[in-house]
Amino acid sequence: MYSGDRTESTMTLHLTDAERLAELDLDQLEQLIGLVEYDSATDPFPVTGWDAVVWAVGNATQAAQFYQAVYGMELVAYSGPETGNRDHHAYVLESGAVRFVIKGAVDPASAIADHQRAHGDGVTDIALEVPDVDACIEHARRQGARILSEPHDESDEHGTVRMAAIAAYGDTRHTLVERRRYSGPYLPGYVARSGSLVRSADAPKRVFQALDHVVGNVELGRMDDWVEFYNRVMGFTNLAEFIGDDIATEYSALMSKVVASGNHRVKFPLNEPAPGKKKSQIDEYLEFYQGPGAQHLALATNDILAAVDQLRAAGVEFLDAPDSYYTDPELRERIGAVRVSIEELQSRGILVDRDEDGYLLQIFTKPIGDRPTVFFELIERHGSLGFGKGNFRALFEAIEREQATRGNL
Repeated sequence: MYSGDRTESTMTLHLTDAERLAELDLDQLEQLIGLVEYDSATDPFPVTGWDAVVWAVGNATQAAQFYQAVYGMELVAYSGPETGNRDHHAYVLESGAVRFVIKGAVDPASAIADHQRAHGDGVTDIALEVPDVDACIEHARRQGARILSEPHDESDEHGTVRMAAIAAYGDTRHTLVERRRYSGPYLPGYVARSGSLVRSADAPKRVFQALDHVVGNVELGRMDDWVEFYNRVMGFTNLAEFIGDDIATEYSALMSKVVASGNHRVKFPLNEPAPGKKKSQIDEYLEFYQGPGAQHLALATNDILAAVDQLRAAGVEFLDAPDSYYTDPELRERIGAVRVSIEELQSRGILVDRDEDGYLLQIFTKPIGDRPTVFFELIERHGSLGFGKGNFRALFEAIEREQATRGNL
C-alpha cells in the first residue's frame, strides 16, 4: 500500500475526476492498474491520466449499443446532427474511470470515414489529461514532435477546455486535454445523454473499472524509435522489455518494450514483428490494419471471473488456452496460491502469472471487428506490475491457432 503523505503537491496521489466519479480510491487504483508514487515537479510532460479512447467505426450507433449491452458501459454524452454536428455521430460511453468515444461518419467526406475505410474499426486518438497543455506542447515542440493541433480553448455553458494534439505512430494521435475549468459531460459540442437499455436487477454495476494499458503495433525496426519518442517527447520511463525467447513460439516472434508515465496510470507496450518461420500476429495486424495502430486495450477489473462469465454469456469470444497449460507442474509451482483454484481459472480459460511483486490474472478476446486487428484484454492485478510474461507462449500459440483458421499464419 501507499506510504507517506498523500498531498496535492504530488500529482499522482490524488484522483482524477473520472476516478472520483467512478467511486475509486488510491488503494483500489494501486491494485487495479499498479499506480505508483512519483515527483511530478521533475516531469517535463506531466500526465494526469487517460482522458478518452476515441474510435472510428463503420456504424457508431450500433457500436454504442454493443458496448452498452455487452460490455456494460453507460452512455453519458452525444454529438451528432441533432446537436449541429453534420460530420459524424459521437457517443461517449463510460465504465468506471474508462471513457470511450465512438465516432461514425455521417458525411461520406468525413475524415472519420477515411480512417475507417483504411484501417477498419479502430482507435484514432488516445487522449490524455494533462495539467498544463501549453507547457506540454512547448516541450513536445522542442523535442521535435509533430503538432497536429495547437493549444486552443473550446467553451460552452459548462466552462472551458484547453486542448492540443500531437502525432503518434501511424494515424494515431494524442489529444492533450486540460479540463479543470470544465464541468460538462465530456467536451463542448456534446450534450448529456443516457441510454435506453434496461438492465436486469441483478446485473453488476460495471464489468471493468479502469484502463490498464494500450498496446501499439509498429513496423519492423521502428519499436525503438517510438520508445525513444515517448522517452524524449513525453518524459515516459521504460518499464519492461521482452525480446528473444521471452516472446517467441516455434513459428513466430515479436519484440516488445513498455513505456509508462511517471505515475504508471498510462502505460504503452510497443510491439514490432521479429523474423520467424511464419507470419506473426504483429505482421497480420500491420497487413490488415494497413499500418501501425493500437492493437489491444487492457481493461482492469477487480473480479475477472464475474467479468468473463458476464461477457461470455453476452456472446463475447475469448482465446482458448489448452488444458495442458493448467496441468503443467512448472506453472503450478511458479504461481503458488492465488485467490481462486486453478480449476476455476481453467473452466474460463483465464491465464495466471506471478512475478516478484505479486500475481495477475488475464484473458484475451478474439478480434472485436471484421478485420483480425483490435481486441481486448481483461486483467486483474494482485501486486504484480508486469504484463504476464509467463503466459506469452501460451497466448501467442492461441493466437497462432486463430491465425491458422483465418489462413493468415
